[in-house]
Amino acid sequence: MTTFPRPRGRPKAFADKTDQNTVQALDRGLMLLERVAARPGMSLSELAAESGEAVATVFRALITLQGHDMVEAEEGGQLWHVGPGAFRVGNAFLRRTKVVERARQPMDALMRDTGETANLGIEAGDEVLFLSQVETHEVIRAFFPPGTKAPMHVSGIGKALLAWYPPHRVQRIIAAKGLERFTSFSHTSEVALVRDLARTRERGYAIDDQERATGMRCVAAPIFNSHGEPVAGLSVSGPAFRVGLSDADRIGALVRTAANQVTEATGGVQP
Repeated sequence: MTTFPRPRGRPKAFADKTDQNTVQALDRGLMLLERVAARPGMSLSELAAESGEAVATVFRALITLQGHDMVEAEEGGQLWHVGPGAFRVGNAFLRRTKVVERARQPMDALMRDTGETANLGIEAGDEVLFLSQVETHEVIRAFFPPGTKAPMHVSGIGKALLAWYPPHRVQRIIAAKGLERFTSFSHTSEVALVRDLARTRERGYAIDDQERATGMRCVAAPIFNSHGEPVAGLSVSGPAFRVGLSDADRIGALVRTAANQVTEATGGVQP
């Protein structure tokens, strides 16, 4: 019988995700880092209350993270923020792909041509993770700072990706994440969402019509890899009073062209 060596760096229990193979202190520290990132400027007592951990435990974890520059304390009030170490780790993730660099120029052009904010996102953990943004100069505007996450079924980029995913993958994401209602426009049934995804494929771009936030619209198109698989998305977001449904075709064509440029620039192909 032929045997194959185990991949280097992976123990026998690599696929075992049970508690016995996790480091609880590390797990607590990473969850704490996520909370600091999600709500910067929280105090020690607030972090303890939100995490359900003792103040002393949270303090030790924060001091450990601070020692690696992952978090930092605001002088005076002892409010906690993400530190430069977390930024360096995040940059290492972004360097895995050329899409952020290659998308910058098309995003700049999108913002100028539409007058609205341009966004770049990928799927991470069955959610949309925003990687980059070029903000409009308008006072009222959409804002998705890098690292922000959103459910896929109520996101323009999320629906642009889902529309080109195979059906079994869409069903798995729905089963894992559900279809939460955020506004009266949100798709809360699989039938309605799948119907919307079919329309998205036909026209080549997705529309988030106030499905996550009332009064905000988004138009998005997918970016493909060398296998013709959707791996990222570009979008334009803005208030509904400026981004009307009558503007969808014009903006959709611009977003689709920009996404195709990034696909080509990163060696991708249209499916």
